[in-house]
Order: sequence, then C-alpha cells, then structure tokens
Amino acid sequence: MQTYVALLYSIVLGEGRRVVMSDLRAMTEGLGLNNPRTLVATGNLVFETEEAEIAALERRLETAFQKSFGRHVDIIVRRADDWLKLAAGNPFPAESAAAADQVAVRVMRKPVPAEAVAALEANVGKDERMQAVGGDIWIVFSRETPSSRLLATISHKRLGIGTSRNWNTVRKLADMVGK
Repeated sequence: MQTYVALLYSIVLGEGRRVVMSDLRAMTEGLGLNNPRTLVATGNLVFETEEAEIAALERRLETAFQKSFGRHVDIIVRRADDWLKLAAGNPFPAESAAAADQVAVRVMRKPVPAEAVAALEANVGKDERMQAVGGDIWIVFSRETPSSRLLATISHKRLGIGTSRNWNTVRKLADMVGK
C-alpha cells in the first residue's frame, strides 16, 4: 500500500456551502481508497491505496468530487515520500519557525516553468520572499504588507493548476504521512 496526500483547490460549493470533511472521507471510501483522513476543514486528504499513477488518481478523485458535490474542483495528489520531500525542502525554515502562518507553498500539478518564476519575482514585495523548489513556489508573506501583489500573480491563469498551503498545514500533513 502507498500513502498519498490529496489537496483540494477549493471546498466552497456555492454561497454559504462548503464540503463537509466526513462527506469527503465517505466519497474517498466509496472509491475503494483506504483509511481516508482529513486535516482541518480545508480540503486536505490522506489515504492509502495500491501504487497508482498520480494523474489517474487526480482524475478519479476529481470525477468523484464532481459527481458527489456537483462542482468540479482541481485536486493535486502527491505520494507520501514526495510530500515529505516537499516539507523537507522548505527554503524558509527560520521564517517558518517564527511565523508558520506567513510561509506558504503553492503546490503545483506540473512544475512551474523558469520563465514564470522569473515573472513572479517582479511582484515580490520588499517584505516578502519567494523561491521555487522542485517546481512548487514557496513564499514568505509580510504582515506589514497585507495587500500583496505576489498573491494576485500566483493564480491558475498564470501558473497552471496549483493550490496553496501554509507551513502549519504542510508540517501537519508530513506528520500524518511520515508515521
């Protein structure tokens, strides 16, 4: 059995409606995926199944989500060892220790191309930091500059399918799959 992490881009179904995590776990079990568990109510899912192609798991989960909840949501899947590698590759350990909620990673379905990373660098504010690691984008946001231009530029339109998680979530998911 292989452990996987799945990240939903959004759990908002419409005005005032959100995916309930018990329903997400039930959907996952209905697919025959084992031991589904969630972390907080923001679309973080861990499960086990036989070794499978990542893209096939993503399509399977997205199709089931559409059928179960009536809305398409992009879902990014990583193997547990790849998630642990992502967490270990955090380029901002000091900032993460000081303010974990201000450090985030944009986890990408496909690696961000170098030219897109270069374009993002022009939007990094004076109190912010950014670094691409393994095709994902790590960012340190500033409390001093709440309206970040960088945040607006890390969209699906500019970078492709991805979703952001703060360091607290990254670390807790690593704890869940590292055992």
